Amino acid sequence: MTIYAPEGKNTGAAVVVLPGGGFSVLAIDLEGTEICDWLTSKGITCVLLKYRVPSEPYDWRCDCHPVDDFVTSTRSLEDLQRTMGLVRLHAKEWHIDPHKIGVMGFSAGGYLAAEISTKYQQRLYAPVDDADKENARPDFAALVYPGHLATDNDSLNPNVPVSSETPPTFVVQAENADIDPLDESLVYYTALAKVGVPAEMHLYAQGGHAFGLRRTPLPVTDWPQLFETWLRTIGMISE
Repeated sequence: MTIYAPEGKNTGAAVVVLPGGGFSVLAIDLEGTEICDWLTSKGITCVLLKYRVPSEPYDWRCDCHPVDDFVTSTRSLEDLQRTMGLVRLHAKEWHIDPHKIGVMGFSAGGYLAAEISTKYQQRLYAPVDDADKENARPDFAALVYPGHLATDNDSLNPNVPVSSETPPTFVVQAENADIDPLDESLVYYTALAKVGVPAEMHLYAQGGHAFGLRRTPLPVTDWPQLFETWLRTIGMISE
């Protein structure tokens, strides 16, 4: 967990950033440090999480459990639950508003952002210290080309049990993504809408997968500005 302090004005908001990588590697630059450079330039504290994944170079036995044709890592969610507690515990010290702590995940990290949005009430590990007494629920979530959210029959993955208590959510997806297809985002967004969770979804015809923040001639390049506007509409940052 690496903390990046905001540049200039501090909005009080913080975002825990979850890079993608298919739960086998982490795209720590494209979907990590580059994201933090952008967020801190907007006055937002960035918390970059290098969560554990089931394969090398992370040496641990996989606590994975199958759901249809995909697996998820309980260790990754443990790391994120722990991180949310640590950020809230140290919020004053790190000049963060404890009620303005969100998550932003990309691809597999997007799935992890959905997991913490729906499975925050009970820690998956034995409590360690006061950080594990803190609320692990994010105040908002951003899912950027997320995966693993739908089963093969296009129903919601039971590992992300959406409820009316799921935090406000922002979703970005390109229709022509060859990985993490459109159905993943649509199924999750629909589940949010059904229970009345404030959600905003942006679909782009082109963009593929893993576009991150890197500039292209395509409209999808402008999604960060839409995210900033959305943060204002839900009261996380001001003008």
